[in-house]
Amino acid sequence: MPRAIEAFDLTPAMLNHLHKNLERRGIPPIATTQANVLQLSQLPPDWADYDLVVSASMLEYIPRERLAEALAGLRSRLGSGGHLLVFITKRNWLTRPLVGWWWRSNLYEKAELLAAFKQAGFPQAEFRAFPPAASHLAVWGHIVEASNITSAR
Repeated sequence: MPRAIEAFDLTPAMLNHLHKNLERRGIPPIATTQANVLQLSQLPPDWADYDLVVSASMLEYIPRERLAEALAGLRSRLGSGGHLLVFITKRNWLTRPLVGWWWRSNLYEKAELLAAFKQAGFPQAEFRAFPPAASHLAVWGHIVEASNITSAR
């Protein structure tokens, strides 16, 4: 039997936005809670052993020096062989003024991300391409996939 989808965000506004979008699209409600990625103990204890965890445009907003800590926390929620898929803003000429300065978020280069994933305990992280219909998003960001080869417990 497939597991339910569960989601968390730091702000109630983003959780409300998610619920409204799901409702508008006719998708049944999902379990959500307000939590900080740097304090995952706030999540329900049974939110663990996931096959897949996705982080989209969230990790840019935590302090740069705590990125590996956040990745390690997400890794701890994966089951053995589970995958973490991260969508994160890259550093370039376009994102620096539009995302970095305007939204006050961190921007990352590939080497920085690889180092953070390694520090978080992932044996390997791989960069993925956006599908052809969304290839324009490659200007904006990175897709990074990492596997939890061995159990984090």
